[in-house]
Amino acid sequence: MKTIHSAKGNSLIYKAISQVFMLVMTLLILFPIYFMFINSFKSRPDFIKNPIGLPAPFTVQSFLDAFAGKNFVSWFGNSIFLMLASIVITTLFSCLAAFAFARMDFKGSKTIFNMMIPLMSIPPIIMLIPLYKVMAVLNLVNTRASVILIYSGIMVPFTIFLLKNFFANVPKSLTEAAFIDGATQFQTFYKIIIPLSKSALITASIVNIVWVWNELLIALVFLQDESMRTIIVGLTLFKSRYTLNVPVIMAGLSIATIPMLLVYIFGQRYLVQGLLSGAVKE
Repeated sequence: MKTIHSAKGNSLIYKAISQVFMLVMTLLILFPIYFMFINSFKSRPDFIKNPIGLPAPFTVQSFLDAFAGKNFVSWFGNSIFLMLASIVITTLFSCLAAFAFARMDFKGSKTIFNMMIPLMSIPPIIMLIPLYKVMAVLNLVNTRASVILIYSGIMVPFTIFLLKNFFANVPKSLTEAAFIDGATQFQTFYKIIIPLSKSALITASIVNIVWVWNELLIALVFLQDESMRTIIVGLTLFKSRYTLNVPVIMAGLSIATIPMLLVYIFGQRYLVQGLLSGAVKE
């Protein structure tokens, strides 16, 4: 009995320590977000007086100053355009390739797929110089097309990997029944596989959207005109202009953060489903 009580006591202590540790880590992670948002609604004197406390008085002047900054609206629009274009191209080509890997038996499919997987682990910074030379030859430097092509190329391997695993788990009885009814491969793809893969497609899109929105290096190198830059790149210039006005900087960061928070909030259910669905065997 003493051994049982001792084991239960140790288990409770372990759980308590784990809960405290997770609570502390959560607070550490959330503190920068708290700092950013509360200081977005402060004036500069209020921030200097109390950088951690709640706004007193509450003001939105920092947001107005942020929007009034040169090219801020165009930076925001550029980010949305690049994100949407890259996601559409990536999803389209990845779906077709993933379907081929998952449902078509052709020579060398496994070899090609296994060669593609390591591409997910290559840091973009390693490819920066070769990509710049290629884009310079194609006369695409300082164009949105260069960034869209690079983003799409980087995201395709991961997206194919995710969708291929999901497509492979769709019951073959459904596709075989479609073939018996006279459906072609493409009809089976967009009438059966795609509707059943909604959660996987949304999961891949959410992951890619967050990456594209937060990407800095490629956009900084290939979009050299200030008016063409993304919101994340623009904020680096924004900071230098408002070095002493921290609330304006925090307002700009808050504006850049809110879209990704909304994407995650509305897509959270599909994100969990998509990540777990690939583990379900047929």
